[in-house]
Amino acid sequence: CAWSIERPPGDTAGCTFCHTSSEERCSTCHQRHQFDPKVARRAEQCKTCHWGKDHRDWEAYDIGLHGTVYQVNKWDTEQFDFTKKLSDADYVGPTCQYCHMRGGHHNVQRATIVYTSMGMSMADRGAPLWKEKRDRWVSICDDCHSPRFARENLQAMDESVKDASLKYRETFKVAED
Repeated sequence: CAWSIERPPGDTAGCTFCHTSSEERCSTCHQRHQFDPKVARRAEQCKTCHWGKDHRDWEAYDIGLHGTVYQVNKWDTEQFDFTKKLSDADYVGPTCQYCHMRGGHHNVQRATIVYTSMGMSMADRGAPLWKEKRDRWVSICDDCHSPRFARENLQAMDESVKDASLKYRETFKVAED
């Protein structure tokens, strides 16, 4: 995959374990014994796979402002009514699904900036594909924030990913030596 080009093989092992599996199906997000959309709309459903060494997404969400708002209010049906379709949701704060499955579609990759979190430090972020992804990302955030706020935060994340990638490579080199 394109996102794994710059990563050492040990870093992508966890990804290929799941993402080359025939097990990616409806029951990945919808529990087999409780195939209920309102269960699948909860952020914890994504935590099943997206946490730990390979996917720190849950940890980043959970300790951030959006995750904190979710944790504090998730049992209040006035703040998070999971019986509503995602396209009709008006949550007090975003869940993973609210942003990544915007409008209720099932293509999670559509609203992702995965190339930054997967070490694509050399990616041409001015390329049309990345511009389209970034503009879509900003359009989701500007439901609640200004476009300027969203673009500045995207730029800040780009910078932190670059810094983290450098530190990661330095650490990997030390461990290798």
